[in-house]
Amino acid sequence: MRSLVPEPLTADAFAPFGDVIEAGPQAEAIPINAGWATRFDALSHVAVGDGHAIISLFRARPLEPLVLKVFERHPLGSQAFAPLSGRPFLVAVAPPGDFDPAAVRVFRAQASQGVNYARGTWHHFLLALEAESDFLVVDREGPGDNLDEVALAPADWIAVRP
Repeated sequence: MRSLVPEPLTADAFAPFGDVIEAGPQAEAIPINAGWATRFDALSHVAVGDGHAIISLFRARPLEPLVLKVFERHPLGSQAFAPLSGRPFLVAVAPPGDFDPAAVRVFRAQASQGVNYARGTWHHFLLALEAESDFLVVDREGPGDNLDEVALAPADWIAVRP
C-alpha cells in the first residue's frame, strides 16, 4: 500500500483538478451593501452541461482508517464543496481520463477554503478531519449518467498520514 502526506491546498497546485474557492489575494473583492460587506466575485464557475445547478448540504464523518479505496468522477458537470463547520478537510484527486492510482494527490484544505472539481476529475468522497462536518455542495442535476466509480485493488489502496 502506498502512503501519502497531504500537500497544502493552493490555487496553482490544484489547477489541474479544478478551482480553490477562497477569498485569497487572487480574488476580486467588490464592496457591496453600502460598504458593510465584500463580495469575492466568481471564484469558480459551475459546469452543468444540459442540466441545472443544485445546492445541497453533505454531512461527512472522518474516515477511519484513513485509507483511500474508491474514487469517483462526474463526466457531465463540476462539483463544488465549501466547508461550513470551521474545520480543515482533505481533498484526494487524480487527473481526468483513465484512472491512475499513481497519479493521486492529496491536499489539506483549510477551514476557509473550498474546492470545485472540474468536470471529469477523479476524486475521493468527502474526507472530513477531526469531527463530523457539514459542507455546502453545488453540483449538476439533470439527464445522463453523471457518476463513474472505480474501486482500487488492495495493492493500490493509499494510506493517508494527516
